[in-house]
Amino acid sequence: MAVRPPRPHPFDVRAALAGLLGGLLLWGMQLAPRPADGDLVLLEGRWWILLPLVVTAACEAVRRTLPRTALLVGWAALTVDTITQGNLVTVVMFTDLVYAAVVYSPPATARRVLWISGALTVVGTVVPVAVWRVPEAVLVGAVVGLVAFMPAATGSIVRNHRDAADAARLRAEQTALLAEMDRAQAVASERARMARELHDMVANHLSAIAIHSTAALSLDDPDTSRQALGVIRENSVEGLAEMRRLIGILRDSGDDDAPAAAPTLDGLGALVEGARTNGLDVTLDVDHEDTLPAPVGLAAYRIVQESLTNALKHACPGRVTVTLRQPDGSLHIEVTSPYGDRHDPSAPGSGAGLVGMRERVALLDGTFDAGPESAEHGKIWAVRATLPVTEGEPA
Repeated sequence: MAVRPPRPHPFDVRAALAGLLGGLLLWGMQLAPRPADGDLVLLEGRWWILLPLVVTAACEAVRRTLPRTALLVGWAALTVDTITQGNLVTVVMFTDLVYAAVVYSPPATARRVLWISGALTVVGTVVPVAVWRVPEAVLVGAVVGLVAFMPAATGSIVRNHRDAADAARLRAEQTALLAEMDRAQAVASERARMARELHDMVANHLSAIAIHSTAALSLDDPDTSRQALGVIRENSVEGLAEMRRLIGILRDSGDDDAPAAAPTLDGLGALVEGARTNGLDVTLDVDHEDTLPAPVGLAAYRIVQESLTNALKHACPGRVTVTLRQPDGSLHIEVTSPYGDRHDPSAPGSGAGLVGMRERVALLDGTFDAGPESAEHGKIWAVRATLPVTEGEPA
């Protein structure tokens, strides 16, 4: 498949036409830098002036799309122009070709053009002075420097600034991308945290409500129904209070009178008492330091809360034990409940509780394990977690 050549840039085409018209105007006015009978004019006749002018104008049109080719052809055209009467516009357009070759060529070509133009300037200064031995010979090097080296040096400066601007823009885009990734990760992390809080706050109370409402509907006993409705009301009130605390976190109103959003291990007694009200036979054994880091205390509370909720929904009749110990600088949590052949849970579950507990422990670089085990009195379901305690962060 044939590859189509790149189309010239519209600005380059306009510049080429302007240069061609300007050169034709000078040619028509017979304005030339060298006299017709000069010693350096090898191609006599005014028509020879037009050849390098037209060729250089054509190179000007592709200065951006084919910068190296344009410079080489333009150099040949300038060589021809030096042995005619010459046209000032041809020289000006050649300087633009040198500039474009440095700005738009690959980096290696740009460096090569700059070094070659500098070397030609030095040679154009040293050789005429050595040969002619007159001060005016320095003007040859000055002309070569103005025609070749100065445009190349200007192009190098412009290219360096352009590359620096491109690098700065790329860094800004990368920074913006990283910031957006950090924002997305922060949002996802916050959503996961709020999902864990919402599940742990509400699941316990809703599970109790579901179990006792089922009992109230299935048993035709006024006393049992009244007791179940009392438990339902108590869990409804507590669940509503938990939801208000969660909403307070989301709103972040800064109200000093708002209820505390994060429970601590000081509330384990009330938590276990509520589980007993819901029908669980729970024993609590706690032995830890009075001051714990707030994240550790919150995670421990939520793990115990979720374990009691799961025991309420899934455990067989029997004793549930909650044990907290801190023997070696880490908080060890263990919750065990009877585990047997139970066809259906007392309330539906989604499995998000175990996932949430595992996430809480992982965030604190702890260990977590949950599953059935064999015990002296039969099978049990055991939840064990170890949370490292960092000194100097009291709750």
